[in-house]
This record gives sequence, C-alpha cells and structure tokens, in this order.
Amino acid sequence: MSAVKVGLLGLGTVGGGTATVLIRNAEEISARLGREIVISHVAGLDIASQSIVDPAVTKLTEDAFEVVNDPEVQIVVELIGGYTLAKDLVLKAIENGKHVVTANKALIATHGTEIFKAASVKGVSVCYEAAVAGGIPIIKAMREGLAANKIQWVAGIINGTGNFILTEMRDKGRDFTEVLKEAQELGYAEADPTFDVEGIDAAHKLTILASLAFGIELQFDKTYTEGISKITPDDVNYAGELGYRIKHLGVARKTARGIELRVHPTLIPAKRLIANVDGVMNAVLVQGDAVGPTLYYGAGAGAEPTASAVVADIIDTVRTIDAPLEHKVPLLGFQNEAMRDTPVLGIDDVETAYYLRMQADDQPGVLAEVSDTFAKNSISIEAVVQKEPASGESSVKLIMLTQKCLESQVNKAIAAVESLASVQGEVVRIRVEHLD
Repeated sequence: MSAVKVGLLGLGTVGGGTATVLIRNAEEISARLGREIVISHVAGLDIASQSIVDPAVTKLTEDAFEVVNDPEVQIVVELIGGYTLAKDLVLKAIENGKHVVTANKALIATHGTEIFKAASVKGVSVCYEAAVAGGIPIIKAMREGLAANKIQWVAGIINGTGNFILTEMRDKGRDFTEVLKEAQELGYAEADPTFDVEGIDAAHKLTILASLAFGIELQFDKTYTEGISKITPDDVNYAGELGYRIKHLGVARKTARGIELRVHPTLIPAKRLIANVDGVMNAVLVQGDAVGPTLYYGAGAGAEPTASAVVADIIDTVRTIDAPLEHKVPLLGFQNEAMRDTPVLGIDDVETAYYLRMQADDQPGVLAEVSDTFAKNSISIEAVVQKEPASGESSVKLIMLTQKCLESQVNKAIAAVESLASVQGEVVRIRVEHLD
C-alpha cells in the first residue's frame, strides 16, 4: 500500500518529539500498520535551522496554511497550541477534507463542539489522545476499553506542575512560592504559571474527560476552578496527621441532580493509590459500574511521552483512513444523536466533605461554641484536632473534618463561625474526597 503523508504544524517540544518518534520507529510502526507514514510537510518557526527532518524528503515552511492547503497531505497534526490560530488551521484542514490529530486540550475544551461538527460534515476524523495526561492512553480507554460501563465518576491528577509543587511541600516542608520558583527553573512551570497553578490547564482536560464519561457537550465555561497558591505547609502537615494527602484534583461525578465538574485542592486518604502519585506524574481514576475502579498512571507531559500519544493517534487514523465516519469510534465516545443534556451543577450544589482550619481563642468553651455553630447550620463534624498554642500566644489552631454536606451549607456555616468573637480571621476550607 502507498505511504500516508502527514503534515506537521509545529516543531517545538511536542512537534519535535513526534517527528523523532515517527522517524526513529518507522520500521516498528510500518510493521504494526502494514504501510508507511511519511512526514511530507512541516511548518515551524525558524524552520530552516531545524535538524530533525530531512529537507530532501520533507517540505519545510514557516507558513502553517501551506501545510493544511497541501493537496498531498492526508493527516494534519496540530502541535502549535493556543486557541485562535490553531482553531483556524484545524477548521481549514477539515474543510480541505484532511484528518486531524492534535494535542491541544485548550482548543478541544473550548472549540471542540464546533470542530467535531465540522469534521462530521466532512466525514473526517479528529483525534486528541495527547490532549489529556500526555502519554497515558486515557482517551482510548474511556472511548473504547470502558465502553460497556456506565461511568460513575472520574478523578484525576492531570497537571504535573501542581503535583510537583504539592509533593515538594509535603516531602520537604517548603512553601508554595519557593517551590514554584524551582518548578519554573526546572522548566515544569511557565514564566506565567497561572494555567498550571490556578487549575485552568486541568479544567481543560477535565472538561474533555467529563464529555467522554457522561456523553455531555464540552462545557469548559461551567467547570469550577480553584488553584493551589493558598495551600500552606501547615495544611499539608495537618492533612498528613489526619491520614490524608493534598492533591490538585479534577473531579467529574454524575449525580441524581446533575454533573459535578470541578478542579480544586483536595484531601485524599493516604491509602488510596492516586494519593501516592508524586512529582510531575499524572494519574486518572475512573469508576465504572461493571469494572469498578481503574487507575491510569504515567507521564503527563514531555516531548516523547506526549509524542507517543500523538503517533498512536496518527496510526489509528491511518488504520481507518478510508472507512466511513459511521464505522469509526465516535469522537466523544457517544453517537451525536445520543449526547445528553444533563445539567452541570454549580459549586454551591456540590456535596462533599471538608477540611476546615481556623484560629480561635484559647479559652474554655470556644471549641464547644464553634462546634455548636456548625451544628446549627446542619454540618456534622467527624473529627477535631486542637493544636497547642505557640509560646506566648493566646490563640490556637482548630482543624475540623466534616461529614458530607452541600457547599451552600458549609458557606453559611463558615460565615457564621467567622462572625464569632472567639474566631480570628478567615476559615480555611479544602474539600475532601474519599474516592470509594
């Protein structure tokens, strides 16, 4: 069979890794596929100075539209990132009848509905395995391997930068600002780390996972997002004393009232496997009604781990390149007409347990007063720890774990506690997930 020609947009970290894997493993890929894959056209910045692809074999350009308009290119691989230009290029490639592979989670989470609709009209594929959790094949697992299941919930550590920071804070007692600076020096975090540490990157990925899990439209704008910049070493230590670890977790859960879709710092029991995923690694835990819990672990970023997923998508696309779209796995795992209009819950309607930390006067009756205030607001307390006051201080730290309750309930209770004369400052709140 004739070789399939691929056009590559971007030759940076992931683009360079993809080209390297395709060239280095060409014989292995051909043996699996039964035909060759050739990189026929590449667009990138300062493309003339690149040393990965052979200019005698591959056309080089700095104009990405030359690639998507090249009639010989059958598959366009978008690895430039961002929203606007990437969207225009992908839609133009689809208009030209080309299949698309992308690692762009922001593009899929925010514009996926429009892109998938255009692909359906033109009868082409859009593959995006590398958009979530790098080299972990979680998209394929949820679209295909778990297709027999009703997915009940998904919980994931899906940003390596945040996980690295929280791991360092726990293991070495360092504060957030210090570890973030190191993460930037090591290349784990960008100069502007907002997307990573405030949960936006994870929210993009969770949006995609929720659509795959529950057959709902991509709804990034409805994903609740909270970062880790306010987590202190004290909170990390107290969580450990209580038998928990703090992770920046994405949670998508189907309930009788709707879909929970949220990213925030979370206490997880230390005995859970996912609580022991450290450093820059990613992990996704999926609960299905038939299979039970399944855990997917691996590198969530990096040139070749991500390239592994990109190339796997290229191979899958080639395998079915001439098949009608109706014979392929649906882009979000569900047939278009079967997509559900299940509402996404606001954070006030989410039910979970809570870790609460506050500073209170070291006087008789204060703990009882605080506990009574929570009780009056229908919050049941599961555990209480009162720390010894520091030398010369007249206040103590109170740490409480609640049983499950609505976020709106705990908001009212916290406001009432903060109004007590015996409580100083704000109550720190971190959600708790037992994942059982």
